[in-house]
Amino acid sequence: MGFGGGIGGFAIGPSSVQSNAEAGLPFAELPDDFLERIDKVLEKEPEHPDPKISFSHSKWERSPFTLKTFLSSHVLLLCLALLLVVLESGLQHLGPLLTQIAIDEGIASKNTQVLLITCICYVASIVISAGVSFVRTSFTGRLGEKLVYKLRIRVFTHLQRQSFSFFTNEKAGVLMTRMTSDIESLTVLFQEGLVNFAVQIITLLVITTYLIVLNPHLALISLLLVIPINIILTLWFRKVSIFGYLAVRDKIADILSNLSESLAGMRVITAFNQRKHRSEIHDKITISHFEANLYTGRAQALFGPGTESIGIITQATILFVGGNMVLKNELSIGELTAFILFLTSFFAPIQSLVQLYNQYQQGSASIEKLRNLLSTIPSVCEKENAIEMPKLTGCVELKSVDFNYEKNKPVLSNIDLKIESGEVLALVGPTGAGKSTIAKLISRFYDPDSGQVLIDGHDLRDVQLESLRRQVAVVPQEPFLFNGSIKENIIFARPDANEKDIEKACEAAGLTDLINRLPNGVDSPVHERGASLSAGERQLLALARAFLCQPQLLILDEATSNLDLLSESLIEIALDNLLDGRTAIIVAHRIATAMRADRIAVVDNGSILEIGTHRELVASKGKYATMYKTWTDQGGMESDQL
Repeated sequence: MGFGGGIGGFAIGPSSVQSNAEAGLPFAELPDDFLERIDKVLEKEPEHPDPKISFSHSKWERSPFTLKTFLSSHVLLLCLALLLVVLESGLQHLGPLLTQIAIDEGIASKNTQVLLITCICYVASIVISAGVSFVRTSFTGRLGEKLVYKLRIRVFTHLQRQSFSFFTNEKAGVLMTRMTSDIESLTVLFQEGLVNFAVQIITLLVITTYLIVLNPHLALISLLLVIPINIILTLWFRKVSIFGYLAVRDKIADILSNLSESLAGMRVITAFNQRKHRSEIHDKITISHFEANLYTGRAQALFGPGTESIGIITQATILFVGGNMVLKNELSIGELTAFILFLTSFFAPIQSLVQLYNQYQQGSASIEKLRNLLSTIPSVCEKENAIEMPKLTGCVELKSVDFNYEKNKPVLSNIDLKIESGEVLALVGPTGAGKSTIAKLISRFYDPDSGQVLIDGHDLRDVQLESLRRQVAVVPQEPFLFNGSIKENIIFARPDANEKDIEKACEAAGLTDLINRLPNGVDSPVHERGASLSAGERQLLALARAFLCQPQLLILDEATSNLDLLSESLIEIALDNLLDGRTAIIVAHRIATAMRADRIAVVDNGSILEIGTHRELVASKGKYATMYKTWTDQGGMESDQL
């Protein structure tokens, strides 16, 4: 049965888009000089090749996310980076050796030629080291950005792979933290930290070897003063800092979660005069983040200066012991100078390792959070041997279906339902009865706990998700519109659609009048979440998007429940065009909508109480008849009980 009713020629009235355009505000034409500046910027924009993203619902990287597994595919590049830093470090540490030669062979021997050659070699080593440093920085920076890019894509695609239940249980702000703050904390680690960490260790070993060769006695004193205390400090810092950094990551997630929620609910916050209250809540969350940072800051304040103090004490001790050895002619001034310079170089890597270890601990906290995210298996998963869903005829069947969102809280119990091809079925019943859940199972947003959901005889768990979603369109109660143009939102399901198909979809959905009123037609911008459009306009746009993908099965989840009667009449005309020749499941909150369906199923307490045509159900004098009588007694107005 149709949803039109022969109503035509209606307009929803001037929208905010039209009013803004007429006033020369956000949707007015851009100034010519501004367009010229945009063109100049675009001329300098480098070409970006089309991205090559591998996405699968059944196959992805399932090994635990660790630094070792993530970096394993870049071993050769990391080794090259390591070689560059070793070369840079080697050139930088020629200084003490050249200083010893200059003092003992040049100054002490009054040999100007040796002194000059030594100075020239010193300057040359610094210049070459600077050149190698430039190459190394560019190389490691590019490698680090490549690793971060790869990680961002991996995390984002994994989020795209997740099921509805995942996003129901997780806060949007927490997921934003995983994509932003947690990955950012790994950026420095990838670009500089890992390579430098290895190089500083190598530098320490090289300098230690030289110190031992230069003077074993002084070397032994130095190592006994440095190593034991540093090991104790490092073990303490490792234990304390990882706890603190995990807390910091959690608090950042709380801040972004609260921010995301507050921005999304700004209209409600303003309407109920709760801006001060929300600011107080955010202040409490921010204070907890501040305190978590203070905890890690205190640990750093003890660890960093502690290792630095050990270095200074060691240098003073060596200066005293070595000075006495020089006075006794057991050591030359050049050797003592070289030893102290090397000792300074010995502590420089230790200080670098302190900072790098601090970065590593921050990165480890982020890695643990990302590992937990990437190890999450979608609740709706595609089998590896899943078949491609053939072209649908639209026969839907639910056999003995049980489902619950939480354990021991059944939502649907023993549901048996069959919808013939081309049939329009309306689901009615009180709020929380399970109507929308049935629709979600048919679109395979969830899988049943037991029983089967079949389309054209195929169990949905046996078919490829992409081939299913390509032929099923869902229009929710609150259609989501993306920041972009009207055209970009319409072609969302079919990015390759041509202008003729777009025009046909707009005509079928009744969008033509709206588009003609806008200054840029289908290219007019749509603000985030469609805030610049009325509820009726957003719903018409969602219907055009559904029409364009030409589905064989259409699911309307309370698509007209929040509209006024005039907007609803326009939506119903659009539905006539959309439902023609298609199977449709309509979750209805209004008798006027339900009674136009071919059949009506009454859902209550997770079961289908009765099913039939409008006339059959009224004649049976069951629950539907009672709801219909209530509606007619109110003069045909919608019942709040539906």
